[in-house]
Amino acid sequence: EIDGELAPGVSGKDVLLHIIGMIGVDGALYSAMEFTGSAIRSMSMEGRLTMSNMAIEAGAKNGIFEVDEITMEYLKDRAKREPRVFKADDDAEYDETFVIDLSEIRPTVAFPHLPENTKTIDEVGDITIDQVVIGSCTNGNIEDMEAAAKVLSGRKVADHVRCIIFPGTQNVYKEAIQRGWAEIFIDAGAVFSTPTCGPCLGGYMGILAEHERCVATTNRNFIGRMGHNLSEVYL
Repeated sequence: EIDGELAPGVSGKDVLLHIIGMIGVDGALYSAMEFTGSAIRSMSMEGRLTMSNMAIEAGAKNGIFEVDEITMEYLKDRAKREPRVFKADDDAEYDETFVIDLSEIRPTVAFPHLPENTKTIDEVGDITIDQVVIGSCTNGNIEDMEAAAKVLSGRKVADHVRCIIFPGTQNVYKEAIQRGWAEIFIDAGAVFSTPTCGPCLGGYMGILAEHERCVATTNRNFIGRMGHNLSEVYL
């Protein structure tokens, strides 16, 4: 049950990392994680999709949100058939209930080598990085691309850092181009890729070498996830 309002600079990703840090990577093992509460109604669909995506990192078999007018508006031009709405029964029994106040959540980082190894931004300290990966199925939505464009506009990626940006879908990729964000990314010195899982799982593009560190908006930071076993991924 999530109440309150997100502080500036805090997103659905921070909320979910906070939850995983609280209950652990097996805290919802083979369960359904249901998100409800007053705060959900002020959360974008992109934020909800990110949270549903990362529920799996707490061991859940799914992460579900209550349907509301924001959901129905999102479906309007996307659904190919009339949606059927399902709700939890009024007398539904839950294994466990957690109440979270959004106003208390700060920007959160998961340190190597598990999503549950979380620290708030004031606990992070100075860490030299070699690579930044922005995007993936977790944070490759249009509002994620917009956030990246706002940060990179008029700036340059540091000479010693590789920056790779890849949207979650072809539609997001196309819209980022149409809005002029692709030019911002390229002018900043980033690589702007078509949608792919490549860098997230260390398949290709941005594979980490020994002792390299990467800050990523992806979903997992296991040992060797993005390359060498002695590399590090910070979510």
